[in-house]
Amino acid sequence: MTDKDGRIRIVGEKTLSDGWTRLSAYELDYVDRSGETHRLHREIYHRTPAACILLYDAKRDRVVLVKQFRLPVHLSGEPAWLTEVPAGLLDEDHPEDAIRREAMEETGYRLRDVRFLFKAFMSPGAITELVHFFFAPVDLADRINGGGGLAEEHEDIEVVELPLDEAAAMIGSGDIADAKTIMLLQWAVINRAAISG
Repeated sequence: MTDKDGRIRIVGEKTLSDGWTRLSAYELDYVDRSGETHRLHREIYHRTPAACILLYDAKRDRVVLVKQFRLPVHLSGEPAWLTEVPAGLLDEDHPEDAIRREAMEETGYRLRDVRFLFKAFMSPGAITELVHFFFAPVDLADRINGGGGLAEEHEDIEVVELPLDEAAAMIGSGDIADAKTIMLLQWAVINRAAISG
């Protein structure tokens, strides 16, 4: 496989693991800006696309977040229960359909108006996952069940509702350390006038 400019040529790929996600080792010839070719070795995790959403109740000035266990965080020696925005894999669905499903499963909120914001690679040096970011206004009438995730997937999700300013302050204190959540909270603070009206 070669890119359109001819600067990248994949010369080998080997699957190292194919469990929860696939891990591949690649060899590629890379032509740098000065025209010199280098043989590079990279290991890449193949993750399917995902979506995440910030739910905001303007009447109560509260964001709806979730708290759940994350093994990689635990293995890093950090507090393993992260406070995050609702999120999940697309599972072959359109991003908006997927995030509506995930928001309902995790928080119990039925979404009326969903707004696409942007998409981003969260760790482009090693992971193929592309995350679609959304926003939705909610109010208490939209909460039709308790959420908490799917029992068959062993999800043990706590729904956490916080004032926007308190959630934003938790970034600086380290109590919110999830990148997608940080990005959406900062977006909300910047766009507060537009989302509060």
